Amino acid sequence: MLIAYFKPIPALRWLIALLAITVTAGLQWGFEPGQTAFADAWLRDHFIRWQADAAEDPRVLVVDIDEPSLTALGPWPWPRARIAALAENLLAAGARGVALDLVFPESGDAEGDLRLAMLAQHGPVVLGQAFDYVKRPLALRVGQLVEGVADNAAAVPATGYIANHAGLAQARHAGNIGFIPDQDGMLRRLPLQTSFEGRLYPTLSLALRDCCAGPGLEKKTQDGGILPLKFSREWSAYTVVPAVDILRGQKDVPVAGRLVLVGSSALGLSDRVSTPLSASTAGVMIHASALSSLLDERAAPWPGAWLATLYAALVAGLAAVSFPRLSALTSVAILAAASAIWVLLAYGLSSHDPGFSTTGPLATNLFLLAVAVPFEWQASQRRSRRLLGTLHQYVARVVVDTLLKSDAQDPLAPHRADVTTLIADMEGYTTHVESLSMEDAAQLTSDFLGCLTRPVLEQQGTLDKYTGDGLVAFWGAPLAQAGHADLALDAAKGILLEVMAYNAVRRRAGLSPLRVRIGIESGLAMAGDFGTAQRSVYTAVGDSVNTASRLEQVARDLPYDVIIGQGAAGRNTRHELIIIGEVVLRGKEKPTTLYTFAPAAALP
Repeated sequence: MLIAYFKPIPALRWLIALLAITVTAGLQWGFEPGQTAFADAWLRDHFIRWQADAAEDPRVLVVDIDEPSLTALGPWPWPRARIAALAENLLAAGARGVALDLVFPESGDAEGDLRLAMLAQHGPVVLGQAFDYVKRPLALRVGQLVEGVADNAAAVPATGYIANHAGLAQARHAGNIGFIPDQDGMLRRLPLQTSFEGRLYPTLSLALRDCCAGPGLEKKTQDGGILPLKFSREWSAYTVVPAVDILRGQKDVPVAGRLVLVGSSALGLSDRVSTPLSASTAGVMIHASALSSLLDERAAPWPGAWLATLYAALVAGLAAVSFPRLSALTSVAILAAASAIWVLLAYGLSSHDPGFSTTGPLATNLFLLAVAVPFEWQASQRRSRRLLGTLHQYVARVVVDTLLKSDAQDPLAPHRADVTTLIADMEGYTTHVESLSMEDAAQLTSDFLGCLTRPVLEQQGTLDKYTGDGLVAFWGAPLAQAGHADLALDAAKGILLEVMAYNAVRRRAGLSPLRVRIGIESGLAMAGDFGTAQRSVYTAVGDSVNTASRLEQVARDLPYDVIIGQGAAGRNTRHELIIIGEVVLRGKEKPTTLYTFAPAAALP
């Protein structure tokens, strides 16, 4: 039976929806930083480029040891005294603090080292030290680390380091200038806090902010772990000054009140990385971008991962509910629209939460496209074959199509329904066929049944069965129909017209006309697929069906072709009827009022 087949379908449908949601959830929480899927990185990189602001950041100044500076003052490495002079000039010009994106693992000139050490111990100067995150056979241990702090905050573990020489190890502030590129070599995040041998070390931008940003700007963000880089400003938004201008005391350099990062864009110093904004960027600009993000006064990040998962759940739930009722093409269109909407939402959300997977819901939609759409198509095909084999024998095509779209688990299962039954047959069938050959009798029967059947199906009726020279049909099952009594009365008029046209043909052939008798009644009945596993039939049984049969039999004694019962007359809204009397039908105790079409309305 159909119920046995369709019972597991809803469970499978919701299982597919659940798996689709886990695709997004897995992308949100199942990857370590740096393992972002290529598609997610590609989409987020485009978001970053589209959203980057060109407005100047007046809080940050980048001092660049660039090629012109090296040409003017000599090749790298510079004397340590020159580096100290660079920091002194910046502080003298009013810089809030100076961070060096440089490491000095070996001693330089004694005077310069001493001046730099004094600045680092007593002034707002942050030295650089680089941590290594790669497991190597021989861990890096170069120089002496500036002492970190003991803390249990979230941090990225390091395997080694390259630090400054021992003479600079007493600095008050030091920042990590080490990077962790993603698998594609692109730099999209920084280790905000690094853990090494039980102590924490901040990244350079965080160390500069905490040491020198001023009251009210310390610890504005929750520090720890990986910092996804927002790259909220284009590189042109940062004021970049050649180091030679600072060393020569150029007066118009905007230093006062700014946090200064000193680094190098010179190709010879090999401090260049790839970012979403450009294929080759000076490393100091990464720290400038991170510093801007840390200084920006923003609310806590939006829960992008949860919002993406919620969106995926909404789409998966919509698919589970709607796909069974839609065509495959419409389902694909819905997924395409849902994907486009998500891209727009993700574009806005990415500026508030740089750490979630932007492609999670897109992956869910792709999963639904690859699994849910074919599943529903296959289920629809199987359901169609099972239903069509039975229903097309009894029901108009429009009713079958509506049933298939309704996704009813078993539309043929027996159920109580308000139906209108029409029973029609030929009066005097035996008299008409007794003198005919077998072939002519069969043709007459076929032609007459055609006159009865076409109007029934045109009015969306369900053909119950043929009774030799007649038929039984009903409306209101398997599909509930508003105005089913009116549809049955329309079909009765259509039968009268068909028989009239057929009789005209018979008269021209010199044959006697045929008379059709029709009984119609409405009421509750049990409609459904009745029978056994070996053989079954879709039918309706009940008192109203029996009454329609009695009405058809009464017509033989009355001059009316169509006899309508009280139930059908009471449900009629469009046809003009007249009362023709009361009769006690066989099996009934009380008289039944009989109706028929008014003479002027007997035919359309």
